[in-house]
Amino acid sequence: MQEAAAAAVSRNATDLVALDVSSRLALTDAFLLVSGSSERNVSAIADAVDERLGSLGVSVRRREGRGSGHWELLDFGDVVVHVFLQEDREYYALERLWRDCPVIPIEEPATAS
Repeated sequence: MQEAAAAAVSRNATDLVALDVSSRLALTDAFLLVSGSSERNVSAIADAVDERLGSLGVSVRRREGRGSGHWELLDFGDVVVHVFLQEDREYYALERLWRDCPVIPIEEPATAS
């Protein structure tokens, strides 16, 4: 989770939220929700997460929305990363949908200056 967060922040992702969905879903343990500022940024964030985890030997099982620039989903098994364009994140409101799930603390890495 921390490596995915670091990769996302390296491409200027904002509003990182991690949710423990393990008690509600059998398919995964956690969601990592992040926002991008533009369609191009959403794709860059998703690519960075995929590359970083891949370099650590964690393969993406499924990737949806590639190139859409609005909502890209990367399924790594234990963690599913949702990369949203900010407007789409507000519209779909996954935090509200999963509000009864505990928030997982993540250390948001500092962005490079």
